[in-house]
Amino acid sequence: MQETVPLLQVEQVCKSFGTNQVASEVSFSMTKGEIGCLLGPSGCGKTTLLRVIAGFEAIDKGQVQIAGKIVSAPNLSVPPEKRSIGMVFQDYALFPHLTAIQNIAFGIRSKSVRLRKEKVKTMLELVGMADAANKYPHELSGGQQQRVALARALAPEPELLLLDEPFSNLDSLLRDRLTVEVRDILKELGITALMVTHNQHEAFSVADKIGVLFYGTMQQWGNAYDVYHRPASLEVATFVGDGVLVTGRVTGPGQIESGLGLLKGNLSLPCESGCEVDLLVRPEDVLHVENAQVQAKVVHKSFRGPNILYQLELSSGEQCQALVSSHHNHTIGEYIGIFPEVDNLVVFPR
Repeated sequence: MQETVPLLQVEQVCKSFGTNQVASEVSFSMTKGEIGCLLGPSGCGKTTLLRVIAGFEAIDKGQVQIAGKIVSAPNLSVPPEKRSIGMVFQDYALFPHLTAIQNIAFGIRSKSVRLRKEKVKTMLELVGMADAANKYPHELSGGQQQRVALARALAPEPELLLLDEPFSNLDSLLRDRLTVEVRDILKELGITALMVTHNQHEAFSVADKIGVLFYGTMQQWGNAYDVYHRPASLEVATFVGDGVLVTGRVTGPGQIESGLGLLKGNLSLPCESGCEVDLLVRPEDVLHVENAQVQAKVVHKSFRGPNILYQLELSSGEQCQALVSSHHNHTIGEYIGIFPEVDNLVVFPR
């Protein structure tokens, strides 16, 4: 069976600005129709990497391929307009003096008038903006502007769509809705897309593959489940989702003694008996059970509507978190019973 050629292939890419290396040996690939996301804290190199793929920045080492063609290498940089990419910017970058129709048509000026009209009409319907076709950007809401920007980027039928923090200027409710809608549109068209964000919920909602970047290096590239439940590094474990690290000692095959008591499950790393480890404990791993043997002191609480996230102090002095139904409204300083239900013991050597 013939091996599928990745639509996007990033191989050992290095990029520096002076003495500051912002991308170091970064590698990942995406197949046609996949949606990827580069996730990480500010300054981790994710936007620079997107600009490298777009052709706005040259690279020092490695190469970038789009649809099997090398577009970036140390002595080669194909211009952005010849890479068959679409780009959606954080600030939308719509032309203020053009209507929605004219903005969308801008990137397909080489087509005939008839084909241009047909494509613009299709794009407006696709993004739900047919009723606002003749409005100017200042007459549109943030969400509407983002839809027009998406339609403009998709109109030339690019092989790869790049999105740079596309939802950061929207309020949380609109952002949540639009992320789902954008994913549905991309999947309907079979578009390969790569998005940059620092928002984990966006990444989980949109992406088939997530790449977590720290210090310019790709810490992990995988699906949302693996990034959350099987973090490849301490940085990924502490950055993605809520959770804390609790010290523990391996006492036998698949068991750890910790401030939460004796925990049994599948160890993420082979550890011999007596090995000291840091154990990742998520809030959903800690159940609130009134008469449990382990009692913990409430030191902080964060009301989240249906749930309360409790910060708890164990008898060892360490802290953990528990996500509890908000019907259980405990006060700061109160002791509550907890029971750890940790099946997968994600550990890192101390």
